[in-house]
Amino acid sequence: MTIADIQQIAGRGYPARRRTRNLVGGASPIQANNFSMGYVVLEPKGGQVPWHNQEQEEVYFVVEGTGEMCLGEERQTLSGGQAVFIPPTVFHQLTNIGETPLVMIYCYGPAGDVAHWRQELDGTLPKAGVDVPALPEGAWPQCTEKPKA
Repeated sequence: MTIADIQQIAGRGYPARRRTRNLVGGASPIQANNFSMGYVVLEPKGGQVPWHNQEQEEVYFVVEGTGEMCLGEERQTLSGGQAVFIPPTVFHQLTNIGETPLVMIYCYGPAGDVAHWRQELDGTLPKAGVDVPALPEGAWPQCTEKPKA
């Protein structure tokens, strides 16, 4: 039996002010072919999964907190207990708009890496409205800052 213990997984911090811990796939002891899953904490007032897209279909489930979800041309507020389906290739972004951490779980399939993780760390994430489609009107700006050396 293989068990991934969130208390034992350090995870990785990202420039957009979030920490991601792989539960299935990536650095997790659990590997699957059909899906990947992770636990993410977005810092208060702006922590973010920046505007990006990917080939896999995905679900974000907000465990606690309040976030602005942008999906294609739509923008809505999500809160604890809500899930959103993200179709393949559709640009999306989740930003913590609350005063407390936003905790969420993602699940996408099939398994595999998604380019935005490396792009964010390298400072090469395509910019909304310049390299890729614009964010919905009134959305929190996309974080594209390169990490400090």
